[in-house]
Amino acid sequence: MSGGHAHDVEKSLNLPRVLGFMDVIGILVGTVIGSGIFIVPAAIALQVRSPVLILAVWLVGGVLSFFGALTFSELGAMYPAAGGMYVFLREAYGRPVAFLFGWAMFFVIEAGSIATLAMAFSSKYLPYFVPLSPVAVKLVALGFVLFLATVNYVGTRWGARLQNLLMFIKFGAIVGVSLLVLALGDGNTQNWVSPPPVFSTGLIGPFGVALVAALWAYKGWEAATFSAGEIKNPERNLPLGLFAGTLLCVGLYVVANLAYLYVIPAADIAKSTRIATDAMATAVGPISAPIISAVILFSITGAANGNFLTAPRVFFAMSRDGLFFKRIADVHPTFLTPYVSIVAIGVWSAILSLSGTFEQLASYVIFGQWLFFGLTVGAVMVLRRKRPDMPRPYRTWGYPITPILFILASLYISVNTLVNQFWNSMAGLGIIALGVPAYLFWNRKP
Repeated sequence: MSGGHAHDVEKSLNLPRVLGFMDVIGILVGTVIGSGIFIVPAAIALQVRSPVLILAVWLVGGVLSFFGALTFSELGAMYPAAGGMYVFLREAYGRPVAFLFGWAMFFVIEAGSIATLAMAFSSKYLPYFVPLSPVAVKLVALGFVLFLATVNYVGTRWGARLQNLLMFIKFGAIVGVSLLVLALGDGNTQNWVSPPPVFSTGLIGPFGVALVAALWAYKGWEAATFSAGEIKNPERNLPLGLFAGTLLCVGLYVVANLAYLYVIPAADIAKSTRIATDAMATAVGPISAPIISAVILFSITGAANGNFLTAPRVFFAMSRDGLFFKRIADVHPTFLTPYVSIVAIGVWSAILSLSGTFEQLASYVIFGQWLFFGLTVGAVMVLRRKRPDMPRPYRTWGYPITPILFILASLYISVNTLVNQFWNSMAGLGIIALGVPAYLFWNRKP
């Protein structure tokens, strides 16, 4: 078979529908629960100070994420194709907006996420068990990326099996840790209500900053839509999976925070850099540190595997539209995966993790990312006007209130980030703007 003919065959293959309802939950829960629940509570407590407000921040963040999931469900059931958000943006606003989203996804959002997770795995948590030299830290990070890329290269089902396994381990572990702390910790239920909240206009800013942190911990629920082209019976399984998965995350985060607060007052949570370890230490003593480190290692691996299982489908869809490198659209003749896309994001993530610029990148993207989130949720309204006759197997509950509330929240986060991290936001916009000449280059071909 000649090279050109092989490429044509790979280009003509489609991704098979191999993911079920449980896989959607596995992708969502496994991608959402990374390191957020172990890092973010201190930042939230520092802003709002009252336990009632801490729990309110987590609940509001969860409800907003759920509203986002409701709207994405309508779009995903309408367009059950590879690419998720990219496809919804393309249908609502046209190719340029969709391309700029995919561009930012490839070069910054996804690759930056994988690089951050790989380096957190090798530099922060693995050294608890194995001392690593600076060179070894980089090699382990590369191995981490290579392992996950390989699993997803050889089959979507393999990626999903690993995702479900890691999801069960970390979900069970976090619930187990929370129950242990509640059962064995020398705590006080007064910590759940004291000190009481003080409501004033001065609370709006700090509550918003805390909410941004909580929404960062919830981020990832959108990833399941990227794989919509591989979900069986997507009109049913995608909405149900998004609902169930989002609600599971909300429940888990609230229970974990109740456990933290039971043994550590809000004022001390604000000072804790390792809240889960500190909470466990009060319940079971010094053995807590390695236990929590192990849970976080599983957590990080699941979050990164979720990126590999879903994100390459966005670049695959762009390439099929003629808006990205040609080979990215290829499907492996044996494994039936978008293998070139998986390799490409793996290589770029590895380069970012070695260069050490990924943490800077993460701070650049928050602004642009939430703009795209708001636009995608707005696509529900745009498409109801633009394509009223299109079949909608699921219609957004609470429409138009739920999408409007989500759009207002994403606007708030974007503006808040622009005000508080002006230069980072400008850098993020600059990276997105670099996509304009790239779009013109790819779009010039018929």
